[in-house]
Amino acid sequence: MLQTLAIANYRSLHHLVVPMERLNLVTGDNGSGKSSLYRALRLLAETAHGGVAAALAGEGGLGSALWAGPEQIDRRMRQGEIPVQGTARTQPVSLRLGFAAETFGYAIDLGLPVPSQSMFDLEPQIKSECIWAGPFLRSSTLLVERRGARVRRRSGQGWEGLDESLSAFDSVFTQLADPQRMPEVMQLREYIRRWRFHDHFRTDSGAPARQPTLAIRTPVLSHDGHDLAAAWQTILEIGDAPALVRAVDDAFPGAQAHIDAHEGRLALKFSQPGLLRPLAATELSDGTLRYLLLVAALHTPRPPPLMVLNEPETSLHPDLLPALARLIIATSARSQLWVVSHASRLIAALQAAPACHTIGLHKPFSRTEVMGQGLLDAPAWHWPSR
Repeated sequence: MLQTLAIANYRSLHHLVVPMERLNLVTGDNGSGKSSLYRALRLLAETAHGGVAAALAGEGGLGSALWAGPEQIDRRMRQGEIPVQGTARTQPVSLRLGFAAETFGYAIDLGLPVPSQSMFDLEPQIKSECIWAGPFLRSSTLLVERRGARVRRRSGQGWEGLDESLSAFDSVFTQLADPQRMPEVMQLREYIRRWRFHDHFRTDSGAPARQPTLAIRTPVLSHDGHDLAAAWQTILEIGDAPALVRAVDDAFPGAQAHIDAHEGRLALKFSQPGLLRPLAATELSDGTLRYLLLVAALHTPRPPPLMVLNEPETSLHPDLLPALARLIIATSARSQLWVVSHASRLIAALQAAPACHTIGLHKPFSRTEVMGQGLLDAPAWHWPSR
């Protein structure tokens, strides 16, 4: 389970260290930084897939993703004695992301390359990476350290330098994940790759989830939900079928979802009291379809270590939100949950759970901060040097 998430100089997240529990609820006003925090977590996940540079390019490049405010906001700025203003940069360009789990921690520092004749001078480079054992980075817990193109690993009581000269745009997970030589890199990479993000379910009339799908066992619902029928049938056969049935009945009393098979393809049908025939997926409302997609995602027979839901209330009728909250709370027993929401009814229902950890965000001086978090309240965190 993740215990700490740390971000520095990413959009409005100038310096943020967030404690994490089993069920985490991120709330705040519009523009408070919820989406930035979510995107930072996705960017961290991209390090294990070899796409961190491409992900930053998709956001407009490193220059666009960097904190746009001053390096320091001093006391006089905070008290309004002088306007918030920038000064000459004293520190190198640095976008830093990291997390600490129960067994391993990881941090990455991204910056700009030294100017040259290359056309890739604005491509972000990895300046440093570290992997350590346990929840805190110390010299005694450091396992793998990368600085620029050079990397070394812990070997007994000393260090072993590796011969490889790493490319500046790929993480250690892409270049050094060897189960024999670098088992800690391999283990951490596979752990991150198992994280799941659900925020792109389409429910419009042309949504892939409305169409029949191939009859192939699907323990993990795809990011766009095109294999909803296959995922649903997989849960019925090898997952928690009674829980699946209860989740539908909780939101739509008396309703049932079942799967029809025809010539190697599966189609979802939805029966409700008072109707003489079941409805096809093409006939479902956007809210009903989205709820069924969330049910299938949360009841996966292969639960991930971390599941992230970004505004799951989208398209749902407010009356469905308590049932969705109960579904999320039940899922947190199998996976660590991170939920970003601004729906007051969903927030209230989740906060009623004793295990719910609320992370309220606000943005004084355009810098995202955790509400009520003082200097001594944030988890211990130390960024590795370049």
